[in-house]
Amino acid sequence: MKVLLLPEVREYFKELQIILYEKCYFGFEDAAQKYTDELIDDIENNLPMKTHKPAPAYFNKYGKGLYYAVFPKNKHTQWYAFFRIYRKDGELYYQVRYIANNHTVAQYL
Repeated sequence: MKVLLLPEVREYFKELQIILYEKCYFGFEDAAQKYTDELIDDIENNLPMKTHKPAPAYFNKYGKGLYYAVFPKNKHTQWYAFFRIYRKDGELYYQVRYIANNHTVAQYL
């Protein structure tokens, strides 16, 4: 099993790191970077074991037939990884196509 993050998703994490620091969610850039790095690691290492559900039609703009899994970070924030599952050359792939948190997309789930 392999977890692949689209380039757009990786770019989002870079932008997120800057936003978290600039909006004072973290007092140090290193802390914002650690937060995003840990979230990426959690997704890459644990997505295949997470319970997942079909994504609502609202998320079809990121791809058809998506699923999503929840990654809680603290008591206020949960992250959602939206992904496709496919098999190629006998190997199972999880392709992460979009990332969002409960503050931005909870109303659509």
